[in-house]
Amino acid sequence: MMNALDERLIAALRHDARASLSDLALLLNVSRTTVRSRIERLQQSGVIIGFSVVLQNDAKQDPVRGLMMIAVEGRGTDRIIRQMNGLPEVRALHSTNGTWDLIAEIATQTLDEFDTVLGKIRKIDGIVRSETNLLLSTKKRG
Repeated sequence: MMNALDERLIAALRHDARASLSDLALLLNVSRTTVRSRIERLQQSGVIIGFSVVLQNDAKQDPVRGLMMIAVEGRGTDRIIRQMNGLPEVRALHSTNGTWDLIAEIATQTLDEFDTVLGKIRKIDGIVRSETNLLLSTKKRG
């Protein structure tokens, strides 16, 4: 179970995952030992599953990026997920609640390629509605 300190620690790590234990301790007004033990506990419990590096080239490699919200009819979600996972342009696929059942993160080199992928996804049996938003710029990663 996370508490306010854990949430503040995660927020600090999202801002700078390379921050030293000393810097995090100072920011959070706790000891280095507390920071270290909290990070270890969050990793062991599966709250933190890893750290990553975002390279400038990552955004340049696939300059056309977007989110596709998808509504699924009936119980075909697992099959649709399997089919979409086979598309290399689908970088991540998230299940969600609310109006949409799935959200796909899509990345391509060109708008034409992006349009082609959208067409492939829309043709998957069981997808009844979708809405896509292009990502124009990224203000914060992670």
